[in-house]
Formats: sequence, structure tokens, C-alpha cells
Amino acid sequence: MATGRHTSAGGKQIHLAAQFPGVDNTTVWADPRSRSQIDFTSFEHLARTAERGKFDFFLLAEGLRLREHKGRVHDLDVVGRPESITLLNALAAVTDWLGLAATVNATFNEPYETARRFASLDHLSGGRAAWNVVTSPDAFTGENFRRGGCLDRAGLPQGSDAARPGGTPISRAAEFLTTARELWDSWPEGGTPGPVVHHGRHFTVEGRFGVPRSPQGHPVVIQAGDSGEDREFAASSADVVLTRHGTLEAGRAFYADVKGRLARHGREPDDLKIMPGVTVVLGDTAAEAQEKAAEIRQRQVSPQNAIVALERLWGRDLSAYDPDGPLPDIDPAPDSAPVQGRVDITNAQETAAKWRALSEAKGLSIRQTVIEHTGRQSFIGTPDAVAAELDRFVQSDAADGFVLVPHLTPGGLDDFVDHVVPLLQERGVYRTEYTGTTLRSHLGLRHPVWKG
Repeated sequence: MATGRHTSAGGKQIHLAAQFPGVDNTTVWADPRSRSQIDFTSFEHLARTAERGKFDFFLLAEGLRLREHKGRVHDLDVVGRPESITLLNALAAVTDWLGLAATVNATFNEPYETARRFASLDHLSGGRAAWNVVTSPDAFTGENFRRGGCLDRAGLPQGSDAARPGGTPISRAAEFLTTARELWDSWPEGGTPGPVVHHGRHFTVEGRFGVPRSPQGHPVVIQAGDSGEDREFAASSADVVLTRHGTLEAGRAFYADVKGRLARHGREPDDLKIMPGVTVVLGDTAAEAQEKAAEIRQRQVSPQNAIVALERLWGRDLSAYDPDGPLPDIDPAPDSAPVQGRVDITNAQETAAKWRALSEAKGLSIRQTVIEHTGRQSFIGTPDAVAAELDRFVQSDAADGFVLVPHLTPGGLDDFVDHVVPLLQERGVYRTEYTGTTLRSHLGLRHPVWKG
């Protein structure tokens, strides 16, 4: 099994992944090339394109409840998104090398069933499964589940967990993952399962796991988050961490901080890959690419969506405001939640102040301010310029690679794979062929040692 940093004459090797586009302002729904968000052919096209580009993995997000805005389904949510692991099992049959990553919530699931589903996916795909571990600190989502609530930000369990000692959503996720790994480790290589006995703050498991040890031993674990607790969880437990740090300087600071935490958990720098989510806009010239990028952002943030984004921050009904006019001169009402089903902004006053400062400094309207603040880090330019900039980020230790989030389904990766990937290969910083069969081998991660 491959270990350590991939190197070549070109320098550090770049890791690439793709995320299926979905909620909020990512997808340009009105584009005539935009297709179904539930038809299997959409997922198949994107996955096959990612595999043609020799990507490490394909990531599916998760939505456990349709979000609402003022009592109605939020316009920018996806109605009818399939369950991720079910879909990835189908994609395993039409791909041969690509890693298959599902987002599964550690707040509203149980370790045994989740461990079983991922071990099954790892077997069926020949060792290509990954689990993006997320939490959900909102009771609105919890209404779809038996417990009818969740762990709040202060760590107070709600619903049937109220009698247990307190813990934050991250502490629950950490124990959830620990329990899943104990279940995976209960099967030795080529042996029979031993008993699993786990008594913890959140979970009690006594029994035997029903799925033999899978090709990767443990599916690859992905995690996202930027708080100190999130970073420590990533350093202690994750194989890949997703981030949105958008500049070279911010990326290098995050990279150094998280990688610097690994040693105290007995881990090496290459045991964790840091991969920011990005968009890419290509053009035959720099000017053409910038023009296309501006057009995409205008289509992603309509006047109506700009007001919705503002209401989400301000916590007030702002439908009377002109999206082409200035920001409201009133302060946010942080106790109000006009959009339900997403993580609340932790400091609305501070965020609104930043929005105002930018708006005043650049003379931006509401819509222009939303466009400025909701845009992901983007690489915009000719294919050669984009390839060079991606390489610069990785060689400068601002990232180990990138998760591309296209703005179109299903053809949003086509241009990147056709025009940027060959240039990265020419630079010697990106694979020309897969050299292993598992996702761990693609990422250069060590095979987990059996701890039965």
C-alpha cells in the first residue's frame, strides 16, 4: 500500500476530487445545459468524467430535510436528492477506480448501521469507499427523526439523550467514529468476528459486527469545519479535511495549523490531506474567463436570491428592500431564523459589519455584496494559468489538492478534465494513470493497522 508524500520531478503531487453540485448558489439552474439532480445519468456522467480525469474521489452531499424560508421550501434547495450510499453503490458498478464518498450525519444515525453500510460499499467497490462525517446542530432537521432534536451548540443533549452527560455535536461525532472503527476492527484479516463492547457517553454497543473486514480496512474518513474543535477532530481522526479558505495566505495558515496538530496524535503530515472546495472558470483569454465568471455569478445570485441571503444573515423580513440598492441600515436580529434547516451564523452582528464595510468601500449594492461574499475561492483564467495557480497553491503548502464544485450538472467538469488535467500532467504534478486500486492508494494513505 502506498504511503508518504507522492513526489516527482515536478514537485508535490496534486490530489483532485469532485463534488456533485447542489444547494444554495452553486448550481446555475436556469442554464439550458443544466439537467436533472436525481436522474442516475447525471451522476454517472459526472463520475465517469472525474474518473477520466484520474480524480481521487467523487463526493455526494447530504440533506436530511428540505430547508424552509418563511414557511415554504427554500428556492435554492434540491427537491428529490437520492440517498448517497444507495447512489454510490450504483456508481460502483459503472466506475473502476474512482473513490466514492458519501456524506452521512453523525447526529441522526447510529454507529453500527453506518459502519455496516460503509463496509458494504467498500466491499462492493473494491476498496473505494469514503465517509464524509458531518454533524447537524439544529432541531429543525431533528424533527424528521425519532429523537426529535439534536445536540445544541452549548453541548446540551435534547430529546431522549437529555439524561446522558453533555457533549457537543463534535464530541458525539468523535465517539461515533471511534465506535465505527471498533466495529470494523472486530474482524481480523481473513478471520471471524470477535465481540464488540463499547460503553461511552453517547453509545452502548455489545455484539458482533456482521460484515467482514473490507479492502481498505477502514473506509477513508473525510471531515470539514474550521473551529478549534473541528481542527482537532480532523487532526486526530480524519484522512481528508475539506476547507473553504480562499486565499493563498489563509490556506497556508490553515494548512500549517492543522498539520501542526498531527504529531500530538501520533500522526505524520502525510496522514491527512487538506483539500479546499473550489470552482474553476476557463476561457481562451484571461479577459474572456473573467467575463464568463462574472456572468456565472450573476446567474447564481438572482435579485430574489440576494434578498434571501440577506434575510438569512439579518434574521428579518427584508422583502421590501431593493436588491440593487444599499444594505439595510438596521442591525441584524440574531434570535430570528427565517431560513430553517441550515447551521445558523454564529455572530450575525460581526458578519453584517464586514458586509457593510465592504459594501461602503466598493460602493456595492445588496446583490453585488452577496455575490462578493458568497463566492467560493475560484481559479479563473486560461487553462495554462489555472494549472499554474493550482500547482502554486500545492507547492506552497496552502493545500494538498482541491475538491472541484462545478456550476453545471452534469457537464460541469468536462472542460477542466479536457484542458487543465493534461497541463498538470505535463508539469509532472498529477498522475497519468491510477497506480493502485483503492482510494487509500490514490491518496497515498497508510493502510490502517488492525486493532482487534
